[in-house]
Amino acid sequence: MAVYTDVSDGALRAFLSLYDIGELTAYRGIAEGVENSNFVLRTTDGDFILTLYERRVNPDDLPWFLGLMGALADHGLSCPRPVAGRDGEALRTLAGRPAAITTFLPGVWPRDVRVEHCAPLGAALAALHVAGQAYKAERANGLGPAAWGPLLESCRAEADSVSVGLGAELDAALGAILPAWPCVGDLPRGQIHADLFPDNVFFLDGAVSGLIDFYFACTDFLAYDIAICLNAWCFEADGVFVPERARALIAGYESVRPLDAAERQAMPVLAAGAAMRFLLTRLYDWLNTPAGAMVTRKDPLDYLRRLRFHRAAGDASVYGV
Repeated sequence: MAVYTDVSDGALRAFLSLYDIGELTAYRGIAEGVENSNFVLRTTDGDFILTLYERRVNPDDLPWFLGLMGALADHGLSCPRPVAGRDGEALRTLAGRPAAITTFLPGVWPRDVRVEHCAPLGAALAALHVAGQAYKAERANGLGPAAWGPLLESCRAEADSVSVGLGAELDAALGAILPAWPCVGDLPRGQIHADLFPDNVFFLDGAVSGLIDFYFACTDFLAYDIAICLNAWCFEADGVFVPERARALIAGYESVRPLDAAERQAMPVLAAGAAMRFLLTRLYDWLNTPAGAMVTRKDPLDYLRRLRFHRAAGDASVYGV
């Protein structure tokens, strides 16, 4: 989450007049993340989130994202529910950007990830995958393996300014990952979050109270979503892998949806691919974030250390599967 587009008080009040959510009493921008402009709204009816969609989000995909969130909420998942205006529409335009309001979820995300966070996380991820079976419309993963080569090419000229030899190392890693990537039909597929980092998971009293930010969600291998979480939750800040977290995450996941043998076997390449995906998008953002944007840039080299770990993994047992 971030703020790239400012919204005036008058424009916001005019926008909210299209909804039955009370009178605006306060609002503020949210600076964390890198993708969209987000605001917390407080009205006389409660708290809400306003999102203006920017950068990588294709406006044509927004009805799919909003439909997925609504379907997941209908099936009991604690996630933002899109709020429709008086005309029944949830998606409209504000400040020249596609925009939507969603419900606000209580809780806080864990700044200091601990082992005890990981089992509830795994169970919540599996619950998402199970609930997603009810949403039949598919969306291709726009940041899947087919996008990684072009992303690297777009960063190649400046990659070594971030770390000497980075471009060559990523070339070699991509050359190993892509031929080993599973084919459609090799692994169970369904709706995945594809971005379930700690700042997208709220906890309250030790339990997961909400999953947010579904704007990279897509239809892909369910185990790839687990691999993304292994990268995001199971490493220390210095790049050291924490196997206890991985075991807890997998155990929590399998308490809801057991993995099959093919998913277990594929975990090292899925984890390496997940590290590559986030390294490349962080590298792109590092080199291209607009000056003055109220946004927190994320160091791509954090994911280089993860990528090296996964490439060196002998088999899936290192992840506790």
